[in-house]
Amino acid sequence: MRLVQFQAPHLMGPHLGLESGNGGGVINLNAFDPTLPKTMMEFLEQGEATLSVARRALAAQLPVLPRSEVTFLAPVTRPDKVVCVGMNYVDHCKEQNVPVPKEPIIFSKFASSIVGPYDEVILPPESQEVDWEVELAVIIGRKGKHIKATDAMAHVAGFTVAHDVSARDWQMRRNGKQWLLGKTFDTFCPLGPALVTKDSIADPHNLKICCRVNGEVVQSSNTNQMVFKTEELIAWVSQFVTLYPGDVILTGTPPGVGVFRKPPVFLKKGDEVQCEIEELGVIINKVV
Repeated sequence: MRLVQFQAPHLMGPHLGLESGNGGGVINLNAFDPTLPKTMMEFLEQGEATLSVARRALAAQLPVLPRSEVTFLAPVTRPDKVVCVGMNYVDHCKEQNVPVPKEPIIFSKFASSIVGPYDEVILPPESQEVDWEVELAVIIGRKGKHIKATDAMAHVAGFTVAHDVSARDWQMRRNGKQWLLGKTFDTFCPLGPALVTKDSIADPHNLKICCRVNGEVVQSSNTNQMVFKTEELIAWVSQFVTLYPGDVILTGTPPGVGVFRKPPVFLKKGDEVQCEIEELGVIINKVV
């Protein structure tokens, strides 16, 4: 299933829906069952009860709202946390001439950085070095602490595409070289278009992943290059923090980012960034 949060002119506020295939229209889940919550956070908190309603809706051949008539929101908004992983692609480590990490490198973005799959990315006047990073994002479906790697997938609701927009000057030189500020300007975490449930993906660790800037391919790899896979990341992170339904884990980016090009290349006003992952879809964000 491809779960979405969306708005439409004839509906009050955000609604939950099903995307009828990658790039298709939207089935309004709240019209199918008015008792369903209207936010993904509440939907995920209710677990199997709400998922089974969504499965029934998918089988019911309901009317589909054309894509042109809806506004897609991020599949998850205002999660408890957005956990990020640095240097988690073997080929991305090679491009920086750094050793492959022995344990996951964890940082975070504030949830206020999340925007929708087709929203604009705003260049902050404080940074001159804003860069692109396509990432596979994991969305947690079940609360847990000290989760074993062998049990980790039971805590996953699904996957989505993320763009880990990064201000390299603030990430690498300012703020005591702590990464947080460079990663968490408003609009620096586009997500979407859908939360694709884990049962709909054959293997999340064998998906083509790419990023295009103004149509030119700048990143192209496969999630099989990930150093630490989803299960290991959940086991590692959950040693430190309780994971809650709706929590987002950005699993790292492949090579091809702007900062390591010679000379470096950064995003400028008017650029269009497309982040695409096989089976999950594409998010398109204009830089303003």
